[in-house]
Order: sequence, then C-alpha cells, then structure tokens
Amino acid sequence: MTTLTTQAASARRAQQLRAARDKHELPRAERWRRRGPLLPALLFTIVVTQIPFLVTIWYSLHSRNLLRPDSDLFVGFANYGDIVRDSTFRGAALNSVVITLGCVLVAMVLGIVLALLLDRPFPGRGVARTLLITPFLIMPVASSVLWSMAMLNPTYGLFNWTLGLVGIDPVDWTSTYPIVAILMALVWQWTPFMMLLVLAGLQAQPKDVLEAASVDGAGPWRTFTWITMPHLRRYVELGVLLGIIYVVNTFDQIYLMTAGGPGTASANLPFYIYQRAFLGFDIGQAAAMGVVVVIATIFVAMAALRLIFRSFDVKEHS
Repeated sequence: MTTLTTQAASARRAQQLRAARDKHELPRAERWRRRGPLLPALLFTIVVTQIPFLVTIWYSLHSRNLLRPDSDLFVGFANYGDIVRDSTFRGAALNSVVITLGCVLVAMVLGIVLALLLDRPFPGRGVARTLLITPFLIMPVASSVLWSMAMLNPTYGLFNWTLGLVGIDPVDWTSTYPIVAILMALVWQWTPFMMLLVLAGLQAQPKDVLEAASVDGAGPWRTFTWITMPHLRRYVELGVLLGIIYVVNTFDQIYLMTAGGPGTASANLPFYIYQRAFLGFDIGQAAAMGVVVVIATIFVAMAALRLIFRSFDVKEHS
C-alpha cells in the first residue's frame, strides 16, 4: 500500500512538473534544486572576478604611489579626468583598436581562404591541417621570440634575407614599422583559430544544398556568395567576437618585440597600464585605466553578442 501511495505521489509530482514546464513556470523549490549545482561555480566566479574588480575601482578613486605608501589620498574621479587629458592614453587606445581590428580582420580573411582549401579532398590534407594549426598551439612568448629574432631581425632575419634576394635593403621592422611587426606575429598566431571555426562551419553545411545549386547552374563564386557565406555568418561573427576579446588583451608580443616603442608608438592599453603601474608606480591611474578598458570591452562584447544572438534567432525562425 505504501509503495502504491509513493508511486502515485511521484506520478502526480511528475505531472505537475510537466504542466509547469509547459507553462514555463517551474515551482520555486524545483528552480532552486536545478540551480543548486551551479552555485559553487557562481561563487567561485564572483570571488575571482568581481571582488578584484571592486578593489580595482576602489584603487582608481585614490591617489596611490608605490614609492610613497603614506600618500594614499581619496581623490574621487580625478584619475579618470587625468586619463581623458592623457594624450599617451589616447594613442595607446588607438593602437589597441588598430592592432585588434587589423589582426582579427586579416586573420579571418586568411582563415576563410585556408578553410575553403582544406575543405576539399587532396593528398596529404591531414598533414596540411596539422601544420596550419601548429602556430595557434605555440605559446605567445615563444612566437614573439621567433618573429623578433628569426623572422624580422634586421641582420639575419628571414624577411630581410628574402628582400635582399631582390635587391631591397634590410629593414629594422620592430623599430621602423612596430605596429606592422606586431600584426605579423598576431595574424600568424590567430589565423589557425579562425580557420578551424570556418572549417567547422563548412563541414556542417548541408551537401544537398550545394548539389541543388550545382544542378541549377550556379557557379563556384555565386554558390559561395549566396549559399556558403550566409551559412558561415554565425561562425565568422563568433570568430570575430572571440578574436576581439582576446587580441585586445595582447601583451606578450608588444613586451618582447617592441617594448611599446619607439617611445610609446606601439604601446596598447594593457601595455600602457603595465607601464603606469610597474614603471611609473602610479597605482591609482593604472587602476582607473583598467576600469575604463574593462567597461569598454564589456560594451563591445555585449554589442557583438546581441548581433550573434540576433542571427541565431533569424536562423531559427527561417
């Protein structure tokens, strides 16, 4: 009898849950039961991200210098005002935009080209894929040393050796064209990532659609522009979003290849914040710059995510 009663109660509870699920209104106890396993991860995320960010905001409202620990004064938003008037900060912000957009756009174009080539069967395709993915697996420090010493060195670099074959004088890339040198290293590292995303999109494309386009007489270019690219839109948008989030935080290549120079010509925002904090010892201004960069990155990420989610909604409704 007890067993039958328990089974009946379980059946009623399951029926109630199904009815609530149909109405998109689960009982509060059930909602908390489902959220419970996620609470430790949420608490850990808050501890390691939000608390340090709040401390950074507190530092940004103070005038604090590491060389004068007793000079900690509350200055309100004065540090933010100094940032607005700092021409070097504006130059670093412009460098961040140029480096980020230049790297992401060039890497995406090259990634699409390489993905289209690798999507076709040919002998040795597996080996080619492995070789093309390798740059993304190399640590940024190692790739920076490789590019500054082996590729762009003015005396024995591979680039200058190649230019010498056609009678062009050697170029000191990291001093004369520092932004271009950094972009070379970043594009080389991030192109495989973009290639993998686009290649995954190409392999997920329905083959019957391509066959129907071929039967209808569509050529390769028309098929690519009207069928393949719309299908790849979500993958391209995701790659651009992830690339912007990661490349905007570039530090290793700038520190090891140009040290932000000549002067601050190639310094981006993370490197300039490092200079203010650990070379200028101005913790207050460095914290204010960090807060500004985080807020700007959040707005950019939110805008990009809304664009991606909108494309997903359009795909589902269609």
